[in-house]
Amino acid sequence: MKRPIALAVGLAALLLAAPAMAQPKAPAEHVSVRDYKDALALFDRLGYTPEPWRAGNLEVPPVYLAKIGGQWRDKAKVPPVADKKRVFFRTILPIMLKINEFILADRVRATEITERLSHGAEVTAEDQAWLTALAVRYRLIGSSGDRLPPGQYPELLQRVDIIPPSLSLAQSATESGWATSRFAAEGNSLFGQWSWGKGLTPAEQRTETVGDHRVAAFDSTGDCAYAYALNLNTQNAYRDFRLKRAELRRNNLPVSGVALAPGLIHYSERGQAYVDELTTLINQNGLAAADGAHLRDIPPIFLDVVVEKPK
Repeated sequence: MKRPIALAVGLAALLLAAPAMAQPKAPAEHVSVRDYKDALALFDRLGYTPEPWRAGNLEVPPVYLAKIGGQWRDKAKVPPVADKKRVFFRTILPIMLKINEFILADRVRATEITERLSHGAEVTAEDQAWLTALAVRYRLIGSSGDRLPPGQYPELLQRVDIIPPSLSLAQSATESGWATSRFAAEGNSLFGQWSWGKGLTPAEQRTETVGDHRVAAFDSTGDCAYAYALNLNTQNAYRDFRLKRAELRRNNLPVSGVALAPGLIHYSERGQAYVDELTTLINQNGLAAADGAHLRDIPPIFLDVVVEKPK
């Protein structure tokens, strides 16, 4: 089952929902797009095409679509399947890579602080407060008044880790119907996360059996992606996912979507069939390469969708 989450995540909006604050070194670029053809033209200009990818160039330009909107649902503008996939994957991948950058930065800092504490060294009050806030966010302690026990340091680092982009891409395609679902259009919901009492009401809500569950809505795709990562990194249902990821780390093996997909057997009521679908999506669409991708070091580019008025 997709677990309920808190709506007030607030992180990741720094880059994806607040362009003015996103890149102090150079201004962000805004590009207006009317349809998938405009998006593909931009990708061509940036060299964000299949040819470099197949040649092993896994550098991804930081092109961000902060809000999904209803343009993906416009049946009059439905692209061919190949173009639909190309636009979808190339639009979602930079978001997931940026979220992983945030998480890895936290992981590096948490590793440094906990190692110093484990060896009896002093840390600054600022570092201690930051570590406490991180432990609260990752649901290991209840409040900022608590102190994370040293015995929980390994568990914290097990939780503060990336989500393989190939797995994120497969799940977002499945859960959002390639960004054509009502939940994606109205609430930037790409991963089908639940919330209680707030959010978007499913057409077939089963209040009598599961209560007032709704699909969580988000201010931006960045908020949605961060909440998704936090969901996998904290909920008990995905403990096997995290244990497998930690095992891969210990053995210096790649953290891949195919390897971790079985850990999401409880994400959907479909169980193993859901895991099989994710694995098939990754393999059939060549998504495994995304696990080795990284963002290009250029100012962010924000896609401003132009909504054309009916004639």
